[in-house]
Amino acid sequence: MTFSEASYQQRRKKMPGNTYKIIELVGTSDKSWEDAANNAVTQASKSLKDLRIAEITKLDMKIEDGKVAAYRARLSLSFKYHE
Repeated sequence: MTFSEASYQQRRKKMPGNTYKIIELVGTSDKSWEDAANNAVTQASKSLKDLRIAEITKLDMKIEDGKVAAYRARLSLSFKYHE
């Protein structure tokens, strides 16, 4: 068994039978991309439970008058699905 296969098997043991939903969010900030991503997760955590993984899929900036006006981070966010 390779390292990645062993790692996969360990993760499977920790997550038997769970289902996760993935949504896309865009966070914004006038300070940084990191702050934009953090803002998206913080806001999502107010209404979603059991947040698991956030993957940054795109970074961009809003430009006004030739200057950066806002940083934007697009995330794929997973959370545990409960019926």
